[in-house]
Amino acid sequence: MTKVPSALPVQTPVPWPPALSWAPQSADATKIAKAAQDFEAMATGQLLQPMFDTDDASKSAFGGGAGEAAWKPILVQEIAKQIAAHGGLGLAKPIYDAMLRIQKVNPK
Repeated sequence: MTKVPSALPVQTPVPWPPALSWAPQSADATKIAKAAQDFEAMATGQLLQPMFDTDDASKSAFGGGAGEAAWKPILVQEIAKQIAAHGGLGLAKPIYDAMLRIQKVNPK
């Protein structure tokens, strides 16, 4: 007989906003890193949107409708933000590096 564990292991919560390990911790670098992560979330949302557009919500448990159609883009964007916040597709770091290079070439 196999013994079943009495409780699931406790996961430590992810700090919010997550620390971007690849970004230096100065105020300007943090703002640039946040902008790069926001851009990655937006791009990820654009990649996810067609997947949600092909969903036939009329046969779902909630039955679709105008309310569901109105909230679906917000749902897609929030899913994309979570993906970007937890490692993403790897776009934020190269975007961050490019933004820093552009700032060095074109100082204020």
